[in-house]
Amino acid sequence: MKRIAVIGAGTMGNGIAHVFAQAGFEVKLIDISETALEKGLATISKNMDRQIKKGILTAKDKKACLANIHGFTDLRAGLPGVDLAIEAATESLAVKTNIFRDMDAHAPKKTILATNTSSISITRIAAATSRPDKVIGMHFMNPVPVMKLVEVIRGYSTSDAVTNKIMRLATKLGKVPVEVHDYPGFVANRILMPMINEAIITLHEGVAGVEEIDTVMKLGMAHPMGPLQLADFIGLDVCLAILNVLYEGLGNPKYAPCPLLVNMVTAGKLGRKTGEGFYLYTPGSKELKVSPTFF
Repeated sequence: MKRIAVIGAGTMGNGIAHVFAQAGFEVKLIDISETALEKGLATISKNMDRQIKKGILTAKDKKACLANIHGFTDLRAGLPGVDLAIEAATESLAVKTNIFRDMDAHAPKKTILATNTSSISITRIAAATSRPDKVIGMHFMNPVPVMKLVEVIRGYSTSDAVTNKIMRLATKLGKVPVEVHDYPGFVANRILMPMINEAIITLHEGVAGVEEIDTVMKLGMAHPMGPLQLADFIGLDVCLAILNVLYEGLGNPKYAPCPLLVNMVTAGKLGRKTGEGFYLYTPGSKELKVSPTFF
């Protein structure tokens, strides 16, 4: 594999493009929005500057990495000749299946189609294509340039050959791939999201405040970030979408999203990306303040 397409230039997509470019792959970063594409490329450049400050990259390395990335706003123009296409769009089955239909129609028949979904069935996504044996999940963790884990999820029809190729590929990126089976939430979010949901329920029921809950988990359980701050970092809309996948897919009431989470998403308080969730976020400031809603 030498040529990679990444569909979606948002947080996950630009991070995936970054690590592939840094590993020497030719990357086609595709987004229908020119603004999103420019923002994604600017984020990659900024993150590489951080790596330079830490001694991970040199200025020369950065120049070579950025030269490996080519931006496209037309999916059909970006897919010819690629060996692997990775979708990194919104966590929505409808959005992903539409993208996969287009990828299937315009990518070479040999191309492996991967999704960065964190919870949605690989088998259902693969059913939208004519090559379900070549469809697989590659769930990178955020921030992609930093986090080592990649969940490699094989759908019902994913071939052994494709799975083995993707496992080897993730290793070449300096990641640690873990093969898992295609069930709601896979492993990471099957375990993480109920914990986050329980933290929100604990807040909702008035057992403790935002900072108190996060402090207990950081100091008592040695978590680097409390569950409420982590939910803000992930995006409360994303947390809700994953919990709904778990609840609907497994039919167990223990996965039902907390009403407080539902209300916050409905109100547009999605966490760091909107400036407010359980905490307030001011551009350029690292100070963490609890949202006035929870005082």
